[in-house]
Amino acid sequence: MGASESGPGQDSDEEARRRLNAYTYLSAPERLEHVAIMRVFCGTLLADLAVPDIMVKLRQAGTFAAGLDADTLTVRLEQLVAWGNLLRSSRTVNASSISEYQRSRSRYQLSKLGERIQRDADGVLTEADAAREVSNELLALVERGLRELADLVTAPGGVEPQDGLERISTLFVQFAEFADSIRDFYAYLGQVLSRYDLDSAEYQGFKELLLDYVEAITEDVAFRAPRISAALDTLWPHIPALLDRLDSHAQGLNGISTQAQSESRPDIRIQRSRGREFADWEGLRGWFSNTDGQGSQVDQLRDATLRALQSLLANAKRMLRSATGGMSRRKDLLRLARWFDEAAPQDAHDIAVAAFGLYGARHLGIPPATDEVVPAYTSWWTGPVVEVPVALRERGSRAQRGRASAVEDHSAQKRLLREAARQRAAARAAAADELRSASGRFADVRLTSAALGLLLELLATALGNAQLSRPVSTDGERTAGFDLESASSEDAELRIRLTVRRTAGTRTMLYSADGDLLLDDLELDIGRTSAAVDGEAEASVS
Repeated sequence: MGASESGPGQDSDEEARRRLNAYTYLSAPERLEHVAIMRVFCGTLLADLAVPDIMVKLRQAGTFAAGLDADTLTVRLEQLVAWGNLLRSSRTVNASSISEYQRSRSRYQLSKLGERIQRDADGVLTEADAAREVSNELLALVERGLRELADLVTAPGGVEPQDGLERISTLFVQFAEFADSIRDFYAYLGQVLSRYDLDSAEYQGFKELLLDYVEAITEDVAFRAPRISAALDTLWPHIPALLDRLDSHAQGLNGISTQAQSESRPDIRIQRSRGREFADWEGLRGWFSNTDGQGSQVDQLRDATLRALQSLLANAKRMLRSATGGMSRRKDLLRLARWFDEAAPQDAHDIAVAAFGLYGARHLGIPPATDEVVPAYTSWWTGPVVEVPVALRERGSRAQRGRASAVEDHSAQKRLLREAARQRAAARAAAADELRSASGRFADVRLTSAALGLLLELLATALGNAQLSRPVSTDGERTAGFDLESASSEDAELRIRLTVRRTAGTRTMLYSADGDLLLDDLELDIGRTSAAVDGEAEASVS
């Protein structure tokens, strides 16, 4: 097909290709330099700059492109002109010399398409990963503005053109800001919930975000959507007449386009303010009502919230599985992949061995029973078979599977034992006090069972520690019996001391609840331990 046979479809394709070429500088190898240059032009209105001016501004900004020389900067500027981001300036150059003319003759200014793309790119670079708050308060302003506008339009005489123009412009600016914030927030939410490596802290934060913030958004939208739809239904029959009345009052740039068409001049494309075209009202109505059978944006918002909750439940299930041993290893695998990418070949082999256990083949032996000892020269092919446990054969581990049993709580038993020990100590202390008070008058008191038991315990210890010797007669010869030179025992904890002395013809009678005990030739003396002994006992305890 020749150039004369090209149709409107090809023209639109060529226009789309031209506009898409303006995005090329964002993916070119020198994209950081291109972005710095475009920011210089976007920093001022109607910027008309030459190469020296741009070099000064780049150095002042201290950006990545601050070190570019004039020739390199000129190449970058010409490339931006070819892509459609910059335009050559038609400004007349007044120069006093040829060198000044050569420096100043190439001046550049920003194209509308280039300014729009750079503004969007800066927004992506600065705010792409942030969670944007939803301007929920604007929805209430949209509802109020539509109701007030409907009341004015349906009133006798209608709305004043200037008042209607101000109300419509405000209304659509508020709605556009609200809709943009909704889209940005749910895009961020979808990006977060698509991850499968959330830890417990991140999961808790996003759970609160969903259950609290998203719920508040959807409830507010669901509450105000019917009211906004009702106001639009009231206003809808009057919109065409209202737009015609506004155009007759203030045509704006649309008047220039109409005049150009009437004079058969090339068409000037005009992008009108929001709300000045009937299509803008159709988009507003379609956001809150199902006008085309494909569902409203409110319905899509409700569906998106349900999908977000489903993703939250999927993450909850994954975390529950991870608690039982099936946790995601995405972060670990990504870190391991980075190590492989940055390692030298030999280091990569070592990492693989350490990470996956890919060692050389090794023989594993299980000791047989003691009555089946096999000589070392017996081949494995012909030797007896050793029974391998199922756990070791299937999992390669002898560890027991399943949940470990809980540690048994012995606090009650310990408490009972401590109480019993305390009672025994108190009973022994009372028995010691009883013995000390009865010392020297055993014939007049009746001892308790505890006191008698403690006394017999001390007596047995004293007799065991006694030193026996043969008595010497008057003629110097030893007699047949033994004398008890000294016998004593004590309990440092109870602070009681028993001294036993042998005295011929002495009879000591002990009366108790368990019976009476007669001691021949023995005298008993019970007292407290000495201060020195007490101090040694306390020092040993400390």
